[in-house]
Amino acid sequence: MSRIGKAPIEIPAGVTVTVDNDNVVTVKGPKGTLTQKVNPDITVKVEDNHVVVTRPSDDREHRAQHGLFRALIHNMVVGVSTGYRKEMELVGVGYRAAATGQVLELSLGYSHAIYIKLPPEVKVEAKSERNKNPLIILESDDKQLLGQVCAKIRSLRKPEPYKGKGIKFVGEIIRRKSGKSASAK
Repeated sequence: MSRIGKAPIEIPAGVTVTVDNDNVVTVKGPKGTLTQKVNPDITVKVEDNHVVVTRPSDDREHRAQHGLFRALIHNMVVGVSTGYRKEMELVGVGYRAAATGQVLELSLGYSHAIYIKLPPEVKVEAKSERNKNPLIILESDDKQLLGQVCAKIRSLRKPEPYKGKGIKFVGEIIRRKSGKSASAK
């Protein structure tokens, strides 16, 4: 048995989970509504405040999808109840971030500013304090969408290993290299 797949998902107060005949799971909560289509082989049942995911056989495909769909449904339940939050840090001289509505403006040392229009499900906030690196705070109820948006922002200027300049997650450790001055003499 899949250790992840066989664990039941507890439904917190204020969250409702429904399963349609087409194997579409809908999760509603205070933060929003999310839906996920589940493979017809995998069965999803809502039993007394828990969601249980089962598989028909021990085939390799069924085992893989058992844990996958359980994890996706769990992420949806957590997303609509508490939500997800990612903080990104801009490290570099002159790097700036500004958020106006759903548009994020980034100055990353290129000859022009970069404007990113974010999906309506993602809330953005930009903070910049004196003598601290600027922060971008992203919040959403959809974990997949939030990760995709963060990856897109990070790809604009990845942290480089020599000076550590670039866009990184708060708390992320960048493996640093010594430059040519540290070579043997």
